[in-house]
Amino acid sequence: MASDGKNQVQLTFDNINNWFPHVSPDGKKIVFISFMDDIDPYDHPFYRHVYLREMPVEGGAPKVIAYLYGGQGSLNVPSWSPDGRQIAFVSNNALMSGRLAGKPDK
Repeated sequence: MASDGKNQVQLTFDNINNWFPHVSPDGKKIVFISFMDDIDPYDHPFYRHVYLREMPVEGGAPKVIAYLYGGQGSLNVPSWSPDGRQIAFVSNNALMSGRLAGKPDK
């Protein structure tokens, strides 16, 4: 897509609603969140189950890299680490460990 929003090209061809794409620092990958097709594509839901998926910029089959509970605001700019090895995102999953899960701290 051009910087003015023209010349858009569809990269995914599935029944999943793919939103909020972010290109990696090296320009080779895209990471985005995907909602199942029961979500209205014009809605901006939060607190829903979503996939975090990654694919090559030139297209191809996306792969799931995380399954999380979140939505709008789960993936914010900048989401890639400067070296492109890590992706920051927000999840509303309850992470229980140590004393919170009734287990001793290690």
